[in-house]
Amino acid sequence: MKCVKKSKALLLLFIGLVSMVASGQQDPNFNLYRYHMNVINPAYAGAQGETFLASSIRRQWTNIQDAPETQIVSFGTPVANRLGLGVSMINESSFVEKQTFATVDASYELPFSAGSTLYLGLKAGGNFYSVNASGLETYNINSDPSLQDISNFSPNIGVGAYWAAEGYYISLSAPRLLSSEKVKAEDGMASTVTDRPHLYLSGGYDIDLSGEWTLEPSTLLRYVSGAPASLELTAMTDYKQILKFGLSYRTDKAMAGLVKLNLWNQFDLGYAYETQFGKQVIANAGNTHELFLRYRFNTALVRTIADASED
Repeated sequence: MKCVKKSKALLLLFIGLVSMVASGQQDPNFNLYRYHMNVINPAYAGAQGETFLASSIRRQWTNIQDAPETQIVSFGTPVANRLGLGVSMINESSFVEKQTFATVDASYELPFSAGSTLYLGLKAGGNFYSVNASGLETYNINSDPSLQDISNFSPNIGVGAYWAAEGYYISLSAPRLLSSEKVKAEDGMASTVTDRPHLYLSGGYDIDLSGEWTLEPSTLLRYVSGAPASLELTAMTDYKQILKFGLSYRTDKAMAGLVKLNLWNQFDLGYAYETQFGKQVIANAGNTHELFLRYRFNTALVRTIADASED
């Protein structure tokens, strides 16, 4: 009974925090999100029952100088008493704008019947953000006369829920609940705007095709107030948990081919090639490349260190 009451209290707290998101500029996309999801959902830290260290780099619009580039690093591990811990970092550079968002992630496991588990997560960290306003002239962008160089740090928090069951998962998260100040260029004019919180809803299902092949469809919905919602649909085919390949479609007129290779049961290597269509300016800017690396440790690293210290 006490466990049920505690679960209800945690769920009410999570729902209350997520409701703050209903009140921009889109966060960066990355096609291989499913393989280090604690970047957008802190509840994912430790949810896989293993320790992992993952990194990815995304280079967008390769024909344009100083076009957006994103580096991501994430770490997660289960610890004692149903807790999971992690660290996630996103580093972005785009023309005159640079930012690094770093957080510590914590999750709590709530087991349910029939092999289903709910994980609730919390992020805490902040964003280092800078803009070289004088550099806007290089890109023929006029700036608001009041716009000055920006260099600041904004603390932030985020929440997430991750439901895992046999063959499928559902994820709901808001990695940044607090608004922050950013620069936006529109119609050739740059000005300061408020970067609002983002809401992410994701789900995936594994369909057994045979003893060796599995179809893995998944979807990711991104929403932020003041901008069109973005829906990403992905279909991956898995062969013996060694090779995965598939396609992804995003409603802002982008398609990607994806491939992921598992080596020695611990090392994952992934690549995505994305192209946009329907917008002539963006189409001529070149395509996008994304590279993903992940190492999965044999045991929960934090538990191993704790056990060694007790010996």
